[in-house]
Amino acid sequence: MIRKKLLNLCLLGFMTFGFVPPKPKTPNIVLIFMDDLGYGDIGANGATNYQTPNIDKMASEGIRFTNFLAAQAVCSASRAALLTGCYPNRIGFSGALAPTSTIGINANETTLAEVLKEKGYKTAIYGKWHLGHQKQFLPLQHGFDEYFGLPYSNDMWPIDYDGSPAPEGHFKKKAYPTLPLIQNNERIEDITTLEQQGMLTSRYTEKAVDFIKRNKNNPFFLYLPHSMPHVPINASPRFRGKSQQGLYGDVIMEIDWSIGEVLKALKANGLDKNTLVIVTSDNGPWLNYGNHAGSSGGYREGKGTSYEGGQRVPCVMRWKGTMPEGLVCNKLSSTIDLLPTIAKFCQAKLPSNKIDGLDISELLKGNLSAEPRKSFYYYYRKNSLEAVRKGNWKLVLAHNGRTYEGFQPGNDGYPGQVNENSPVPMALYDLRRDPGERYDVQKTYPKIVEELLLLAEEAREDLGDDITQKTGKNNREAGKE
Repeated sequence: MIRKKLLNLCLLGFMTFGFVPPKPKTPNIVLIFMDDLGYGDIGANGATNYQTPNIDKMASEGIRFTNFLAAQAVCSASRAALLTGCYPNRIGFSGALAPTSTIGINANETTLAEVLKEKGYKTAIYGKWHLGHQKQFLPLQHGFDEYFGLPYSNDMWPIDYDGSPAPEGHFKKKAYPTLPLIQNNERIEDITTLEQQGMLTSRYTEKAVDFIKRNKNNPFFLYLPHSMPHVPINASPRFRGKSQQGLYGDVIMEIDWSIGEVLKALKANGLDKNTLVIVTSDNGPWLNYGNHAGSSGGYREGKGTSYEGGQRVPCVMRWKGTMPEGLVCNKLSSTIDLLPTIAKFCQAKLPSNKIDGLDISELLKGNLSAEPRKSFYYYYRKNSLEAVRKGNWKLVLAHNGRTYEGFQPGNDGYPGQVNENSPVPMALYDLRRDPGERYDVQKTYPKIVEELLLLAEEAREDLGDDITQKTGKNNREAGKE
């Protein structure tokens, strides 16, 4: 009787004072982004002569995506797309910004960090930025609370391939300043040796683990964009010689160790079941670097091309207790889809500017009958539409592009030759049966060609195309110094 009276009093109190049940807790987000990691560079996708146990365990505890595309097959453009949910040419980005570049991410664009800051998230980036190196373009001005890392690629320094000072004849490297290591908005150190480069992975990892410990009681977004395996590669002393594939294998094993340290920190701080962890890459392998380059996993070409080897990248996602375990997702998806998907899970508002990413949260829930992304535009160079895709059909459009084929790769840090202006004819590929893009089936499927040409025209109307000299209606400018 007494219990019943107490229960009635509690109910009366809730009604009187407008009791509101606690809101569901939003997840932490950990986004680990590799540089030039090829599709075939993780154990779950067939890597040999070294192991990636932590990435592979993530795949067994989450979802491995097999049809996941980087937005563009080059550094700055890919990263701009990742953080804004836009095709990079929409927001004025192309190629890889050099230390001499005078542009960067526009203050009018909304980054993933800014989206999550609105929801009270703590935000940090430890690693490579590459969206502009002047202060106005650095991470703290675009939604991040903390930054430690390199402002651009680790090969943009006045050092030759063997670690010695660049010779006078190497006009490009000779013009580069010393490679800066930046903390927040300040240059704190100069990176001048390959040995210093070899410590970057472990230094980024230490910062990431510390950030997790310090923010275990509030939601956070941790962005960990490793500088490697982009050349020049090197590993810390404890990982050198550890693999059977030379230095490249050592580097990947250390990155996998880094991922393991992050996962251990999440578990140790009771965050394992409230954190979405994403591991992926900015583009495919830089193949002309030979034994210092990765594997496209059998896909055609590599970095800097619009063939699948350039843009299809490894992707593993894990959210213990929420996402299904051990699933393989073959549905088309891209790095530009991460921003709207994360926003959905975190109950955050999307940017006011038009974005190109699509919400793929149904795929993360294990609904493999869903098909949120049906098409994709393959742009490269400044604004050249090189291919379009719808489902498993891909139409490569006539253009001049990079090819590694026919050239002997380099060795031990030195690059081999490439042809940057190889004529590429128009061709239709059925990626379900021909993922290596070797058999042109235009003549067999003329209606598919017509359909994809219409899709190409839609892309040109929207974003333009340098090849056909068409100006897009919805492009925005990058930020200017």
